[in-house]
Amino acid sequence: MGKYFGTDGFRGEANEKLTVEHAFKVGRFLGWYFGQNHQAKVTIGKDTRRSSYMFEYALAAGLTSSGADAFLLHVTTTPSVSYVVRTDGFDCGIMISASHNPYYDNGLKLINKNGHKMETEVEALIEDYLDGKTPDLPYAKRENIGRTVDYVAGRNRYTGYLISLATRSFEGKRIGLDCSNGSSFTLAKSVFDALGAKTYVINNSPDGMNINENSGSTHIEILQNFVREKGLDVGFAYDGDADRCFAVDENADVLDGDLILFVCGNYLKESGRLNSDTVVTTIMSNLGLYKAFDRAGIKYEKTNVGDKYVNECMVKNNYSLGGEQSGHIIFGKHATTGDGILTSLMIMEAMLEKKQSLAKLHEEVKIYPQVLKNVRVTDKKAAMENQKVASAIEDAASKLGDDGRILVRESGTEPVVRVMVEASTNEICNSYVEGVVNVMRKEGLISE
Repeated sequence: MGKYFGTDGFRGEANEKLTVEHAFKVGRFLGWYFGQNHQAKVTIGKDTRRSSYMFEYALAAGLTSSGADAFLLHVTTTPSVSYVVRTDGFDCGIMISASHNPYYDNGLKLINKNGHKMETEVEALIEDYLDGKTPDLPYAKRENIGRTVDYVAGRNRYTGYLISLATRSFEGKRIGLDCSNGSSFTLAKSVFDALGAKTYVINNSPDGMNINENSGSTHIEILQNFVREKGLDVGFAYDGDADRCFAVDENADVLDGDLILFVCGNYLKESGRLNSDTVVTTIMSNLGLYKAFDRAGIKYEKTNVGDKYVNECMVKNNYSLGGEQSGHIIFGKHATTGDGILTSLMIMEAMLEKKQSLAKLHEEVKIYPQVLKNVRVTDKKAAMENQKVASAIEDAASKLGDDGRILVRESGTEPVVRVMVEASTNEICNSYVEGVVNVMRKEGLISE
């Protein structure tokens, strides 16, 4: 974890933690770094936040002043930037988005030439440049100054790519989409319409300040009500940059990333396309998912939280499916990052191939109650290394046995320790969570 870059880019309140000067200097460095032996090509996408336009221009100015050409995809999704980078020979890509955060936050997600998250070594070099630890960079002059190129054609090709992945028509299916007033509003409906679905869309009128506001995957109850009211077959909700997806079945029940992994993992295994019969999850996935995988003969691996780590495990072992409870789902054959619209298409493929409703496809997974408490502490390291806290965690794990689990981890972005317990009832979960939190309080570790 760097000073500026976390597991999902450089993120913070616009012109507070992440400033326009930061964006300019990130562009300056990337244009120079990738242009040392040739004229660099970098593509930029953005979500619908008001500040995204400001950061787009700052990045473009930084890139071109270092001699790179900046290709603008305009409002688009994070996975589309990944797709364009790896298929069109770009040196790297930049997505301007703070994902599911409120409109006043923003972020810079860096993507390498292979469509994966940027290497931490490169991010570390950028951080040194931002902090003035490296010599200033030369400006390009005369004919060596870079160009800014309108590249909406790249976004359109990505849309066509998504449509091409479907193997059957969606005709007759009534599908709801919640675009969270984010970047999927330009893409999602056109994909489902092209495949013949009767598409109903909500929260697709961005105004720069309503992204994720009472909408999308972080406010799934909006889509639940919509599916119920319209009598839809299925609904899909995305976050601000559409790299996450939650689904709602015909009964208005929610499928988070864990349930989606089961539906898609089972489908791919039955069709012989689940490499090594293994799904990659994170340590936050629910115990009920693992028990369902065991019954289905599906193996699994666990990584740290972050789709970056899921993807690294998938690439290293040639696995075909992985994801997070939060809705980042990666289909290794088709993408190198979480892709909300692609996830929707794969769920539809499973429903149509098996001729079953979405509720039927996930009914055998019994999700365990889960209680998560974010505890603000004075020192994360001290809290995690405290012996009495460690003993309380070990005692809880021993008593839960095979019928539950406890997970305590520090946040990568806040002075917070997360205490999570899964068990057969909420009462049991709460009792063990509070037991650990009380020990932390008695030890003087909590910042009240």
